Amino acid sequence: MKKLLLISTALIGSFAFNANAADIAAGKAASAVCGACHGAAGISAIPMYPNLAGQKEAYLVKQLKAFKSGERKDPVMTAMAMPLSDADIANVSAYFASLK
Repeated sequence: MKKLLLISTALIGSFAFNANAADIAAGKAASAVCGACHGAAGISAIPMYPNLAGQKEAYLVKQLKAFKSGERKDPVMTAMAMPLSDADIANVSAYFASLK
């Protein structure tokens, strides 16, 4: 029981740390270029581009990192993701995840 409590506490602590790691305001500023395809508020008016508003933060981080690494291929998104730092990716992902 004590071991389970320690594991639970560690997990909760790690989620709290990750939630505070991103800067949503910085993500909003960095996301301006995303609006051309994904809409200013993360809702795309163009059917072929996905909505980003309300997507899960971890999903957005994973996809941006996949575009940046070349694991996921798309010439436009690769060019968009390439200059992003890990902090930029976290911030932009947190921003879009915060939109409902």
